[in-house]
Amino acid sequence: MSGNKRLEEVKSLVSAHPDFPKKGVLFRNIFPVLRDVHGFKTLCDLIVEHIKSTSPDVELIVGLDSRGFLFGPIIAQLLGIGFAPVRKSGKLPGETYKVSYKLEYGEDSFEIEKSSIKQDQKILIIDDLIATGGSMKAACELVEKAGGNILQCFVVIELNCLNGRDKVNKPVHSLLTY
Repeated sequence: MSGNKRLEEVKSLVSAHPDFPKKGVLFRNIFPVLRDVHGFKTLCDLIVEHIKSTSPDVELIVGLDSRGFLFGPIIAQLLGIGFAPVRKSGKLPGETYKVSYKLEYGEDSFEIEKSSIKQDQKILIIDDLIATGGSMKAACELVEKAGGNILQCFVVIELNCLNGRDKVNKPVHSLLTY
């Protein structure tokens, strides 16, 4: 099956929920893809193929809390490399680097263990979605603070109308755009 047909297959599994989590928001739900064994395998295959063709020398996958954890470890394992989590503040043991970022209503923080990334290690950051770009921008700052060299940021879904990629100073690739 061609790449476009496989991509359309995955896209057909993503559900849309109007007015969730609040009025005026159209929520794109990735979980139906994960429930479909063939669809999830297809999604993982597409991600791995993209990474191998664009960043074959990636050394570590960094996944964002929490949906980046759904893809990150699996993709890392398929590529034969390690995985490091970026978590919300206070969730990781030991010494961490911390970066704060703005949300629509307030502020939040991400952390990564100081021992997670080697100096100049080639990193791919992965998450399920980019909307306004705040969390991906913060993750990039955090990985750079830890000494990593970001090759690209990868998301399954991008909400184009929110221009999130404009906040990120690294290459952003999305499989599905809405």
